[in-house]
Amino acid sequence: MSSVLHVYAGCVLVLLCKMWAVSCYQGFLRIRRRAFTNPEDAGFFQRDAHPQELPQVSRAAKAWINDLENIPLFFVLGGLCLALETTSVITAWLCAAFTVARVVHTVMYLGGRQPWRTVAYGVGMMCLLGMAGMVGFELLPALGTAGA
Repeated sequence: MSSVLHVYAGCVLVLLCKMWAVSCYQGFLRIRRRAFTNPEDAGFFQRDAHPQELPQVSRAAKAWINDLENIPLFFVLGGLCLALETTSVITAWLCAAFTVARVVHTVMYLGGRQPWRTVAYGVGMMCLLGMAGMVGFELLPALGTAGA
């Protein structure tokens, strides 16, 4: 197994654990505060349902949604980089940088820290664009022969 595959697999694992932690964080806050918006959850804990989520839970949900908009792109582009055997060193660095950026983005999102949240988001997007560029570069020769 190649070292870039190890890096990619490690990044996937870190990102999955990060998303799982955000999900657990939301549940922890609801249980700790006994604040549930779903009537069946509130009833289970013998509470009345809250009309809206706790602010911290709403913020974590927004971070989760942002992850769902970005992390699947990483899974696909990283997998394509591996399949097309793009430059290993660059691929590994982009995977690692994307992962660090997403972790920092989540921490900054939960803490309400700007401009660092936006900076982390931008770094992650640049990594995705870099991976997309490498995939496109690897596909160019195949596209050139397709018309012949």
